[in-house]
Amino acid sequence: MAGPKQSRRERLRAETAAEIKTIALAHMVEGGAAALSLRAIAREMGMTAGAIYSYFDTRDDLITALIVDVYTSLADRLEAAHAGMRDGDPADGIVAHGLAYRDWAIANREKFQLVYGAPLPEYHQPENGPAAAAGHRVCRMLADLIGAAAPAGHEEAGGPYDWSDFDPRLVESLGESHLGLTPDLLALTVRTWGRMHGLVTLEVYGHLRDLSRDPAMLFRSEMLDLVRSLGLAGTTGGPDRAVPVTA
Repeated sequence: MAGPKQSRRERLRAETAAEIKTIALAHMVEGGAAALSLRAIAREMGMTAGAIYSYFDTRDDLITALIVDVYTSLADRLEAAHAGMRDGDPADGIVAHGLAYRDWAIANREKFQLVYGAPLPEYHQPENGPAAAAGHRVCRMLADLIGAAAPAGHEEAGGPYDWSDFDPRLVESLGESHLGLTPDLLALTVRTWGRMHGLVTLEVYGHLRDLSRDPAMLFRSEMLDLVRSLGLAGTTGGPDRAVPVTA
């Protein structure tokens, strides 16, 4: 059911806020975080500094809004991939998740770098704020897949882990909807994401350019090896391409 219709003033305000964020991201791409200035954005938009501060009180507020948008974009892409997975096949689910993660990152390099690049200088992300919550949404989706794929009583290498080994904000966020999650499964989730993330980061930052002529094939091979390491078998590669997995 559609929500209440926005007034013209509300629509114009939302459009202006979106334009501010678009220009802010472009400034950061061109000159790094140091280039981000609310006053500079106001000048480019033909606004007064006072007017732009009615949308974002501080530079940090603007960066936080950008980060929330980026995580939301990624989470929406992953959810779409999950919706197209084969029912009941955890191997397919993990591979589809990984392929969607890479596809989104390659198509949105600047956004990927904003949330997964070097920490932004002088930016202080609010604790338990919207940016952290948006990032945890991405983690929850992978935790769901790992929980479905891992055998009962799974114990992580180097474990057993304890909840105190993880950021309490993440544990609290996951605990709201993941009643069967254990510290070992959360450790496995983080390690799985690390394997997905590693090759993607190398590709986004151009480090695979002189190493691989087909980064997509390299990444798919890594995803297949990942599901094998979890003891999964079946057909993987996502709904559009079945690839046999052997032990």
